[in-house]
Amino acid sequence: MGRDSDFCFNYDVAEMSQRKKLIVIGGGASGFFCAVNAARLNPGLEVVIIEKSNKLLSKVKVSGGGRCNLTHYSEEVADMIDAYPRGKNFMKKALYSFSSNDTEKWFSDRGVLLKSESDGRMFPVSDKSQTIIDCLMKEAEKLGVEICLQIEVLDIKKNEVGFEIVMNDGGALQHIIHADFICIATGGHPKDAGFNWLRKIGLDIEPPVPSLFTFNIPDKNLHQLMGVANPKTGVKISQLKIQEQGPVLITHWGLSGPAILRMSARAAKELHQMNYEFEVKLNWAPNFHESAMLEEIKIKRVQLSKQYIGNKNPFDISSRLWNYILEKSRIRPEESWANISTESSNLLSKNICSDAYQVKGKTTFKEEFVTAGGVKLESINQATLESKKIPGLYFVGEVLNVDGITGGYNFQHAWASGWIAANAITDSLNTQSSIS
Repeated sequence: MGRDSDFCFNYDVAEMSQRKKLIVIGGGASGFFCAVNAARLNPGLEVVIIEKSNKLLSKVKVSGGGRCNLTHYSEEVADMIDAYPRGKNFMKKALYSFSSNDTEKWFSDRGVLLKSESDGRMFPVSDKSQTIIDCLMKEAEKLGVEICLQIEVLDIKKNEVGFEIVMNDGGALQHIIHADFICIATGGHPKDAGFNWLRKIGLDIEPPVPSLFTFNIPDKNLHQLMGVANPKTGVKISQLKIQEQGPVLITHWGLSGPAILRMSARAAKELHQMNYEFEVKLNWAPNFHESAMLEEIKIKRVQLSKQYIGNKNPFDISSRLWNYILEKSRIRPEESWANISTESSNLLSKNICSDAYQVKGKTTFKEEFVTAGGVKLESINQATLESKKIPGLYFVGEVLNVDGITGGYNFQHAWASGWIAANAITDSLNTQSSIS
């Protein structure tokens, strides 16, 4: 893995190497991808990854329940664009530079085969995130990328020949090193203050808010259904014109599952403004709207007239959830379909297609923390990811104001942005070489 800080940077700004140097700040997916691709494209470039913590690729490790959902299957770039609530136009261009197909080829060229699941999520065939970590670490080692852990960057100063980076390795002393290029890949921050060091060097920041979170619902009756998953559910927030559809999981605190997480991403800013207090409506049978469901129930009262309504429902709803809906609709499971009253039919239709709950707060989804916010795209050249104000300074990954819904989209942004920055640094080096 990475080396201790004692073995890194045993020189200061006065001891500049003749080789050009790229410092990547952040040892996550986007930082690694920028580093290894820049090193591969430029064998003479000295590439160093600086990581503040003692862990590398930590989100890769936990993604997809430890399997690493590293991208999403798509045949055309257009298939993926709607998955990015922030940065959609940027991602359209980025994915033409490095698509999910390119991600699959990059890893397969290095012996890591991927597979796609029915919902489009892509994983390594091994179903182990360590496979992806090992691939990236092996590539870094092969290409001579230096990795330094537990180094905190305090400040960046632009000078006539490049940059001075002020760092702290956990001790009382500060160190200054030289870099010709810097790539910032520090990810998102849960608090706005986490971006202050970037504001200090003149960058425009969109304040961060959480994305990809579950809904807390203080309803003990719903909590009794903990563990029930409905594979196809419509989700709507009453105060917003945003809808989602997909699997929903009932938990001991409220609602989770892909449809809820996607909704939280799409409405991240609006829900933050509401202080995470709002009404969510669920359609447990999204092929029907309420009036159509009422007509369908009338038909079932004839077709299934002698059958007990609690025995089996015709809407592919789990038995526990179905009996819960019947109870809310004042229908006993041992009643026959023919004996359902008009009033109960109306309630049943409403509770299937427009089951409303009051959300009071949120819960972060496992360890896969994602934020909406970061370096504003207007402050960078979106074709190269280079700062408009500070030449030689690049940004990749979640530190940018770009984020996607769950399903591998955020990692695809990491790979694509890392690739773009690595190639832009190569172009800059080639330009410098031709001038000199």
